[in-house]
Amino acid sequence: MKGCLVLLLLLLGTVSALYLEKDVPHLGDLETQADLSQDSEGSGGQEGELALSGEVLESGREEAEDTHDDEGASDPDDLDEDVQCPKEEETVQLLGSPECKTCRYRLVGTPRRFRKAQRVCRKCYRGNLASIHNFNVNLIIHRLSTTTNYGQVWIGGFIRGRLRCRRFFWTDGSYWNFAFWAAGQPRFGRGRCVALCTRGGHWRRASCKRRLPFVCSY
Repeated sequence: MKGCLVLLLLLLGTVSALYLEKDVPHLGDLETQADLSQDSEGSGGQEGELALSGEVLESGREEAEDTHDDEGASDPDDLDEDVQCPKEEETVQLLGSPECKTCRYRLVGTPRRFRKAQRVCRKCYRGNLASIHNFNVNLIIHRLSTTTNYGQVWIGGFIRGRLRCRRFFWTDGSYWNFAFWAAGQPRFGRGRCVALCTRGGHWRRASCKRRLPFVCSY
């Protein structure tokens, strides 16, 4: 009788162990889940991923430095009535390109802040600061930019949002699907607007309050 009772207890213990093993995650599973969680939090950390996703991760110190640089996040449709259109001799016009024969670009050599430059593009040319979606267009705009004596020109990229919610946008509302950042950009850059370097054609973040020549597309 005692032998049967011992056997019954052993069977019950085995069944309980199997039940617990089935319902409780293994340590290895927990480690895997933790690794995936860490990978997810760290995704977008590489500059190539940042360039395509438009995400910008920065420290609180950098956030504080950009607090007074919000012009780029303003509504691009907010136009001033007192905007004076550039004279023809202040601009360089490019009509069409092999990639887009109906596209027109105009470099305005008179330096303006980002927001004012966008207003000029909208009011004077019925367009926007140039958005760039492939390398060939970037090359065209880079070549156009070399006609100015400044080291940088405004294009239509800007940052909207705060801290980890920051993302890049184009003033014309088109999709952010291409970038040509200089080394260390955009992660270690400053400013909420995007400028194209006249040497090399790479992009850098810059304070929206800087006065630069700019390229309109229309």
